[in-house]
Amino acid sequence: MEKRQELYAGKAKSVFATDDPDLLILNFRDDTSAFDGERMESLERKGMVNNRFNAFIMEKLQLAGIPTHFERRLSDTESLVKKLEMIPVECVVRNVAAGGLVKRLGVEEGRELTPPTFELFLKNDALHDPMINESLADTFGWATPAQLAEMKSLTFKVNAVLKQLFAEGGLLLVDYKLEFGLFNGEIVLGDEFSPDGCRLWDADTREKFDKDRFRQGLGGVIEAYEEVGRRIGIGAD
Repeated sequence: MEKRQELYAGKAKSVFATDDPDLLILNFRDDTSAFDGERMESLERKGMVNNRFNAFIMEKLQLAGIPTHFERRLSDTESLVKKLEMIPVECVVRNVAAGGLVKRLGVEEGRELTPPTFELFLKNDALHDPMINESLADTFGWATPAQLAEMKSLTFKVNAVLKQLFAEGGLLLVDYKLEFGLFNGEIVLGDEFSPDGCRLWDADTREKFDKDRFRQGLGGVIEAYEEVGRRIGIGAD
């Protein structure tokens, strides 16, 4: 597999072309950001930790029958993925009240949400990823009703798999976001799944083991990510 030119550099990952038009290389960098990029920092080992974490989760989801863009991990910080036509709509499931939901609705942080909530956000940094609905997505051509229905179905399938996985490690999957794209006309899970894009709390103490440690200045960010990995069985190479 030949790595070619950089196609895109996001806040924490870079995307490279390969000699296969259907495959890309994701490079997980040590960069961390919060508040739409207003706060940026480099955290040692972060790229390696998130690359390994993402590979482990994607393989678990594939075994559960959920289609993903993940092909294989290439190195400490790089993975090979399918090239998707990305849908600019993020799917968010919340199992426990935290973050933006608490701010918007004034509900108590830590309240269990039964059933879990499902929300859609437009992926647009300039607009701070505004919340949208199915009607807006359809009207503006961001996603069709059929695509949205499949994305919602897959998002809840992910929830069933990962809630159990993290529970076995003594962790609560509080909430998470997913991104999807099209590959040969099929809806496929893209981007990544790591503590950067979800909230994970200790089930007993409610200690935070996710990127809120960076957002809230709690420290020990990468150590927390590594602790999650140990609890769910991600071993070192």
